[in-house]
Amino acid sequence: MSPPPGWRDARGGEGTALDEAWWRNFNDPALVELVADALKENDDLEIAAARVAEARAQLSAARGAQLPVLQAAGAAGRTRSVNPFGIDVKQWAAQGELQASFDLDLFGRLKNSTAAARAGLLATSYNRDTVRLAVVTAIASTYVQLRTADARLDLLKRTLEARSGTLKLIRRRAEAGYGSQLDLAQAEAEHEATAQAIPPVELAITRLENGLSILLGRAPAPIARGKSLNEITLPAVPVQLPSAILRRRPDLAASEQQIVAADRSLDAARAAFLPNLNLSASGGFVSSSLLPDDPLSIYSLGSSILAPIFNGGRIRAQADGAAARRDQAAFAYRRAVLTAFREVEDGMASVQRLGEQEEALTRQRDALARTQALAFRRYKEGYSPYLEQLDAERSLLSSDLALVQNRSDRLIAAITLYQAVGGGWQPTPKPD
Repeated sequence: MSPPPGWRDARGGEGTALDEAWWRNFNDPALVELVADALKENDDLEIAAARVAEARAQLSAARGAQLPVLQAAGAAGRTRSVNPFGIDVKQWAAQGELQASFDLDLFGRLKNSTAAARAGLLATSYNRDTVRLAVVTAIASTYVQLRTADARLDLLKRTLEARSGTLKLIRRRAEAGYGSQLDLAQAEAEHEATAQAIPPVELAITRLENGLSILLGRAPAPIARGKSLNEITLPAVPVQLPSAILRRRPDLAASEQQIVAADRSLDAARAAFLPNLNLSASGGFVSSSLLPDDPLSIYSLGSSILAPIFNGGRIRAQADGAAARRDQAAFAYRRAVLTAFREVEDGMASVQRLGEQEEALTRQRDALARTQALAFRRYKEGYSPYLEQLDAERSLLSSDLALVQNRSDRLIAAITLYQAVGGGWQPTPKPD
């Protein structure tokens, strides 16, 4: 399937090679350790590995159906009876036999079933890689959210400390008769507004730690931190990514193999319309008290052919069902490719636009910091009411929180883009 117009060429810049351990590019040892632990202990990865083992067993079973079948059979018995003349009669008999049979598979029914199982194993393996990528992405995103909550909590605590100082100043001014009770009431309300914002953030931190613990395959517990939100390195994202990079997405590879499996299953279903030829052979011995020669060798050779004549449309229905499953797999692959293009486009746009937003937010924050400093000085010197300073403090806090959220959004956008391209990227060395 071809990339959409404007995507193939626009993304066709320098070739890139994917970095498997892309989470190391954020340069946070704590994150690297969390990912390493998750890759060893995550339950979803264990489930995916078990599914691969199941698919491998199914392939072994399909391969075994193409090989001759060899069986051993044996029987032995001893009887004691009385004949009509009242004479005690004792008899014994024993038989041993090896039986072999082989399906010639003239029309490829078993061969196609094996090919379908092989493609199914590959698809399951790619699905395991998809789960692995999703787990790493979830760990990285949740860790960034945790450090974002930490940064928000630190900002609120510092703001609360500053507003406590402002409240003390206004209370002294009110007690000395230089300030109004309205200013005091507003300062108290703003102090408590900041205080009440802290518990929800602490609750969010606890929930994020618990979520990370589950991803790590552990009971809920505190999570070790590394670098602060602003210290986490934001990886340099290339301006262009080649469309071929999408071939590294494990979910697309899995969808491709599912089409192959559906095709081979359809061929196997169609082969059921044709005759089935089997060869059989057996050999062994019979030993008995009634035989003059002991033991007596026995053998048989034969073949059988089985062709469907009437089965109530069962074989036709099975073939139609296999064809429908093949069509489903093809449409699912097309949808997966289109979704991949969209996710990469969204990721690239997010990284770019959020970077532009950060520049504007930084300029806004600098201006608001100057405004707050001037408003505080004017209030302290008695040139303006406290409401002017209060508005400046609120605006500055809002801007600081927006910057924290923007930093978080940029990091998560980079993580999401890593996932969208099936891993990471690093510049490919130019040929000599």
